[in-house]
Amino acid sequence: MGSPADSLSTPVTQAGRAGLAAILQRPGAAMIALDFDGTLAPIVADPERARAHPGAVPVLAALAPKVAGVAVITGRPAEVAVRYGGFSGVAGLEHLVVLGHYGAERWDAVTDAVTAPPAHPGVAAVRAELPPLLDGTNAWVEEKGGQAVAVHTRRADDPQAAFEALREPLADLATRNGLIVEPGRLVLELRPRGMDKGVALTDHARDIGAESVLYAGDDLGDLPAYAAIDKLRSDGTPGLLVCSGSDEVTELRERADVVVDGPAGVVRLLAELAARIG
Repeated sequence: MGSPADSLSTPVTQAGRAGLAAILQRPGAAMIALDFDGTLAPIVADPERARAHPGAVPVLAALAPKVAGVAVITGRPAEVAVRYGGFSGVAGLEHLVVLGHYGAERWDAVTDAVTAPPAHPGVAAVRAELPPLLDGTNAWVEEKGGQAVAVHTRRADDPQAAFEALREPLADLATRNGLIVEPGRLVLELRPRGMDKGVALTDHARDIGAESVLYAGDDLGDLPAYAAIDKLRSDGTPGLLVCSGSDEVTELRERADVVVDGPAGVVRLLAELAARIG
């Protein structure tokens, strides 16, 4: 298990060291994939105020031309992640891809356009039924377009207690409307089945012919991406797992090859990687 004190470029596992070596040896065949909230952007009480770390865009612009592809994979709508990240129109990021709603949506920097499926009917039904369930909890609903609704408890008097109290009723509500609940850092997201960050990562890596993959995340929704890296490794594609560490979620920390100190640590790691590639 890693720790924030570990060298940014020295994975603590053999598989991680092999993944880093492959990225450094053939950067033009490497894919860099990153979560947004908690990884490129600090977690804040109001998700609408989240913005990328000030060093994120410059370091991605420095790194992106040296690798096969850079993808931001997020539960947010793609357009929102692009806007909050400040990714549009940046020199060096012409081939950045943002895979929003866990890959259901896609924004391409080269066209500055989003492609998305039709709205899921269960999302509208859930949205209509939420108010009485949340009454008195001080939970806050984040609108995520036609593909998801997120319920945040960070503003509650006891955020963790509110989170636990809402898990079962929100799971029942989701099931009745053909959705699932994705738990995160004091947030419960109701969204359609069949898409997760692991599927999005695997599909994009295949599409660009990536021969090695780095993935950085911080939350439970990133575990499928971690599992996808494990599967790629078992199939012969080297990978590097990076955890943007926090005290709220420990599962990723325990599985990561490298643990860094939040978005600032992710930026430092990417800057070191860009410098080592040359």
